[in-house]
Amino acid sequence: MIRNKITKLVLLFVVAIFFASCGEYNKILKSTDRDLKYTYAKKYFEEKKYSRSISLLEELVPYLKGTGQAEESLYLLGQSYYNSKDYLSSTQIFTTYYNTYPKGEYAEPSLYYAAYGMYLDSPEAQLDQTKTYKAITEFQRYIELYPQTERAEQAKSYLFELQEKLAYKELMAAKLYLRLGNYMGNNYESSIITAREALKDYPYSKYAEDFQMLILRARYELAENSIREAKPKRYRTVIDEYYNYINSYPSGKFINEANKYFKEAQDIVDVLPAT
Repeated sequence: MIRNKITKLVLLFVVAIFFASCGEYNKILKSTDRDLKYTYAKKYFEEKKYSRSISLLEELVPYLKGTGQAEESLYLLGQSYYNSKDYLSSTQIFTTYYNTYPKGEYAEPSLYYAAYGMYLDSPEAQLDQTKTYKAITEFQRYIELYPQTERAEQAKSYLFELQEKLAYKELMAAKLYLRLGNYMGNNYESSIITAREALKDYPYSKYAEDFQMLILRARYELAENSIREAKPKRYRTVIDEYYNYINSYPSGKFINEANKYFKEAQDIVDVLPAT
């Protein structure tokens, strides 16, 4: 009985606080005192009531342009969106801040959080990667401008992660071309070209060996599916590609497959006439 009464009293107290808080917030919203509104916008931000902070700051930021509070208010709005996990809006605000105040007090974190918001908005590898390229560009700009900051190493980490995503997208494309084979054209050559370009663009990628092996695999499949007259030249290309692979990866994860292609290509070259 006593416990139930205490529980009811606690609930009543919480409800009273809630309505008092809502009443206070509604009064602030209706107020015409911008200084008061700004004070409460910062108060709500500190209390992690970001939706309230956003509502007030969205109204105040246009009026605060040209004042001593202009930079801080815009940055606080970006942080409010960021902490609300609205990364698209936060990126837009942080980008606006950096473009407006490139030498401002909050320029460094604004550029970082703009890039980070783009990173979080980067889609899966199989989708369009326009946002990924934008994030990479912004992280590169951040690292170039602020190489000694605490966030620089994290920015590099995110940058490499995004580049790996692009490399993986190219890997999937090269594999798809290989599977298509001679369907509606020479897709083996397309696989080779895609893999070679990816190796140029991402030479330190964790997928580098996969690209190198794809080239050898595509060379072999191309030779296998060629007319007799073209086979000697194409199997010799398989042998050349085999040496490219083992010179780069003498103990590679595909070494057994590579040795198989080499042996088959060598045996065929030995019996076919040169062309």
